[in-house]
Amino acid sequence: MPRCAFRLRIKKEAVEQYEREHARVWPELLSKLKEVGISDYSIFRQDQDLFLCMRVDDFNRAWEVLDHDPVNQRWQQAMSAYFEPLPIPEGQRFAMMKEVFFLE
Repeated sequence: MPRCAFRLRIKKEAVEQYEREHARVWPELLSKLKEVGISDYSIFRQDQDLFLCMRVDDFNRAWEVLDHDPVNQRWQQAMSAYFEPLPIPEGQRFAMMKEVFFLE
């Protein structure tokens, strides 16, 4: 299954709250992520920079479904206050990263 990775940046004053929220992600959201085919989902942080990595067969399809899901919409609304804008290439949803090496 393909792996996808992207970057996000959180506001300096929101780091601790962001981590608290992710220590208790809603079970119904976790179920929805699995339902759309997302697995092995990790979020790494260094200072304000986040690196998100997941396995998913069709990233765009998964996020299209999530965009219309009420639970995800509530989660995204709650999380949106924590983020700073990042430059995102036209036509991309997130600041996607290219995998250049993988050791299994």
